[in-house]
Amino acid sequence: MDVEILRKVALFEGLTNAQLRKLGGALKQVEFKINSHIFKEGDPGTSMFIIAEGKVRISKMVPGIGEEALAILERGQYFGEMSLIEDGPRSADAIAHTSCKLYELQREKLDEVMFTDKELAYVLLWTFVRTLSARLRETNDKIRAFFALSSFGPR
Repeated sequence: MDVEILRKVALFEGLTNAQLRKLGGALKQVEFKINSHIFKEGDPGTSMFIIAEGKVRISKMVPGIGEEALAILERGQYFGEMSLIEDGPRSADAIAHTSCKLYELQREKLDEVMFTDKELAYVLLWTFVRTLSARLRETNDKIRAFFALSSFGPR
């Protein structure tokens, strides 16, 4: 496993080379053909993915409309990380937008690595907290903008 791709993942910034190699040893390479589902909304979440090659589309099915793409992710980006923290179902579909090669990190493998390296665990958990906090703030801003533009907003 080439740790250079891990070094570019924002979630792993702050990890040393040795920690990146240790984390790299826990990854499994998987490949998907164009338009194949990596996972579907509602599936149990047990792993996250890092894009090594290709593009992945994160989307939701909207009743009466069809697929609504939320994001197109590219090399070095990651998705599905919420499943490493909680036991809830997947919140959206992940679809191979192009043929792609991914690295999968299973929750149990990450737990093993974090158990053996407490410093790595500390850095990763704080990065998770900052990432989730930023996403919550972004969602709050979007909801505020939605209500400001809708008839539900203050008049």
